[in-house]
Amino acid sequence: MWKLGSLIIDSMDFKSILTGWYEQNRRDLPWRSTKNPYYIWVSEVILQQTRVAQGLAYYQRFTATFPTIYDLANAHEDTVLKVWQGLGYYTRARNLHNAAKLIVNQYNGNIPHEYSELIKIKGIGDYSAGAIASFAFKQAVPAIDGNVYRIIARVFGVFSLPTTAQGKRDFHQIVMDLMDMEAPDTFNQALLDFGALQCVPQSPKCSDCPFKDYCYAYRNNMIDSLPVKSKKLVPRNRYFTYLLIQFGYNTFISKRKSKDIWHSLYEFPLIETEKAIAPNQLHKQKALKEWVGKKGYTIVYISDEVKHLLSHQTLHTRFVIIKIDAVSEKLAKECTMVPATEVSHYSTPKLIENFLAAEPAAKYFHNKP
Repeated sequence: MWKLGSLIIDSMDFKSILTGWYEQNRRDLPWRSTKNPYYIWVSEVILQQTRVAQGLAYYQRFTATFPTIYDLANAHEDTVLKVWQGLGYYTRARNLHNAAKLIVNQYNGNIPHEYSELIKIKGIGDYSAGAIASFAFKQAVPAIDGNVYRIIARVFGVFSLPTTAQGKRDFHQIVMDLMDMEAPDTFNQALLDFGALQCVPQSPKCSDCPFKDYCYAYRNNMIDSLPVKSKKLVPRNRYFTYLLIQFGYNTFISKRKSKDIWHSLYEFPLIETEKAIAPNQLHKQKALKEWVGKKGYTIVYISDEVKHLLSHQTLHTRFVIIKIDAVSEKLAKECTMVPATEVSHYSTPKLIENFLAAEPAAKYFHNKP
C-alpha cells in the first residue's frame, strides 16, 4: 500500500481506477492493433518528442516506406532522414536506423523479447525497451516517459528529480509495485494515455480526475510543483546566414558532419557569426568572398531574420540568394553542385525546408528551367 497523507490507496485500487478510466477514454491508435515489435518500436521512437496528432502521419509514412526491419536496415541513411524530415530530433532516426542494422546483423532480424536484451542494443533506451517488452511481449516491466513521471509524482507526492539516477530508481520501483502483472501492456498504455489526456502538464483536468480524492498534489495545491523540475538551461543564441548560390540552374549543398545540430542533414553554404550581420554589411564579410570567389557575384535577395527555436538554442537566420559567374575553390571543395529543382530530394532541416517552400525561393528551387 502507498500512504498518501492520511489516505491510503493500494495497488489493486490504483489499477482498478486506472483501468476503468482507460476503458472509457483510451485512444484508438494504429500501433495498438498490432503485436509486431518493429511497428511498436517505430511508433514509440516517433512519439518520444512528438505529439500523437503530428506523429501519426509520420508513423504511417515511415512504416509504408520501411515495412520491415530489413527494409529499414538496408536503407541508405539519406533516405531514412528524408522520410523523417519535419519531425526534428534527427538523432532518433539515426539511432533507430543503426539499431535496426544491428538487430538484422546480430539477431537475424528478430527483435529480442526481453527487456534485459533490448536495453543492450545501442539506440534503444529504457523507455523504448519497456514499451517493446510490455506492449509486444507482455513482459511486466515499466515504460516510463514524462507522462508517467508526472502522474506518479502528483498522485503519490514523489519529490525525487526524474532526471537523476536515484530519481529514476524511485519512480521505477513505484511503477513496478503498482504494475498489473497479468496485463502489463494495458497498464502501461493506460498510464501513458492518462498522462496525455487527463493529467496533462498545464491545467490538468483535476475536477473530474478519478484520483482526486487520493492525489497528493491536488490535496496540497502542488499541481504546478510536481514533478520536480531541473533548472532550465538558458537558450543559446546563434546567428546563421545561409547562401543559396545560383550557378545557372544549379545550386550547392553539403552534409553536416560535425557533432552539432542536424547531423547528416543537408544545408546550403553557411556563414555563422557571433552576432547578426546587417544586410548592408554582408558584402564586407570575408567568409562571403571565400564562398562566391573572385569572378563576380550578384546578391539577388536577402530575407528578413527568421527565428527558429530548438530545445536549447535559438537560431537567428537570414537567407541570401546569390548569382555567381564561376564556381569558387571553396564551393568546389566543400559542397556538391545539384540542380536547384532537386534540392527537395535531400533531407534538410525544417528551417530550410520552410524557406524553400515560400517565395522568392520557391520560384527558383521548384520550377524547372
